Amino acid sequence: MQMLYDSESFVVVHLQAGEPLADPSRPDVPALARHGFEIVDKRSNKEVYLDGSWAELFQQQIAAWQLKTPTQEEVEDTLDGYAQMAQNPILVH
Repeated sequence: MQMLYDSESFVVVHLQAGEPLADPSRPDVPALARHGFEIVDKRSNKEVYLDGSWAELFQQQIAAWQLKTPTQEEVEDTLDGYAQMAQNPILVH
């Protein structure tokens, strides 16, 4: 798991394929089959997980940001668009 972005409004985490989902001392916990991104909207306390074609689209957005460094407002506007899909409330385990 790699944190890509953290602001007052959002957190973006990249989860790598084959990475354990929880505690590495628990071999019964399955590893991710493919990579994905978790976007947490701190304002609404909801999150959305992007995998498959959504993750590929978001990966392309990240690559574009690496070529042309965006402003924080541009990043937040893009993340806000993805956050509109957020349905899952944040739960603390």
